[in-house]
Amino acid sequence: MAERIYIGIDYGERRIGLARSDPTGLIATAYKTIINDSPVRVVARILDEIASLDAMAVIVGYPVAPDGGTAGERCRMVDDFIARLEKKYPGPVYRVDERGTSAEAENIIHKHGKKIGRKKGRVDRLAAAIILQRFLDEKKN
Repeated sequence: MAERIYIGIDYGERRIGLARSDPTGLIATAYKTIINDSPVRVVARILDEIASLDAMAVIVGYPVAPDGGTAGERCRMVDDFIARLEKKYPGPVYRVDERGTSAEAENIIHKHGKKIGRKKGRVDRLAAAIILQRFLDEKKN
């Protein structure tokens, strides 16, 4: 069976959380955090990750408003990032509703007896895994 590795992205102004799926495309795992220091460098780093994992698609958390609307500065920021990525990456890029993923990630960390403190990248990585898992679960059904 061919590998179906996907990359999940929790895009943020300061940090970007990355997650990856297992080769079967069923289970998402928090992977790494990259610093959002320049749009050009961020896209280059993500392209490197796509290539090194031989990923078949990218799933980006989309900051839909709580009422279900999509307008807002965060949406424009993510749309700009996706547009830059799509200029360099020929594969599919999917948007997934990211509502509640950071809070869910924080809850998971606290339930494991850990503190977040200065390790905010942990939340970003876990949020990316939650976003990716949502996509994988929807795809399965």
